Amino acid sequence: MTIKAKLVATATLTAAITAGLATPAVAAPAPAAPVATTDSVAGSGSAVTEQQWLADVTAAIAPARAYVEQRTAEPTDETPAIVFDIDNTTLATHFHPFTMPGIPPVVELAQYAHSRGVAIIFVTARVDFIEPVTRYSLEKAGYTVDELHGRGLGDLFKPVQQYKTDERIKVENEGYTIIASIGNNWTDLNGGHAEQTFKLPDYNGLLS
Repeated sequence: MTIKAKLVATATLTAAITAGLATPAVAAPAPAAPVATTDSVAGSGSAVTEQQWLADVTAAIAPARAYVEQRTAEPTDETPAIVFDIDNTTLATHFHPFTMPGIPPVVELAQYAHSRGVAIIFVTARVDFIEPVTRYSLEKAGYTVDELHGRGLGDLFKPVQQYKTDERIKVENEGYTIIASIGNNWTDLNGGHAEQTFKLPDYNGLLS
């Protein structure tokens, strides 16, 4: 099998795994931190176009740029980090499940934050054995990948929100200050251990 064929086959597997494993496992309460969201555009079961989705993502992510600029304006002895979800937060897996391109306004935010000394860390519900494909997709899209956390075998038995909270705690224990957590599901954001959260649209689970 050629390298290209292997990548296509692995991307197909990734899409299937993502569809099965990235679904939120618990209902999430209202968030404690300020959140940007545009989920009211489409209801559960409604269709949404890629153009509309990108416009909504751009609107939802805009406050994060101003926040990162303000938060990093003065030098500190902290090591700041942003924790990103992957599917339909940093990579457009709903509309492009095989090519998985980056989402332009999110790529721009990540690059800007990294230029200001912020570590870019990804916490995903994807299983860790497809990490090489995930890392390749992120780097190809233009993201710096300082850390990539995927679910190991033991994590598959945890609710997604608990797993993601536990991973943020691990990031903090490494010495990072998580200045923001960004995702398109409440399970990406709830549970604390981030100064601010920014929610991108999932249209009540349509883009989960």
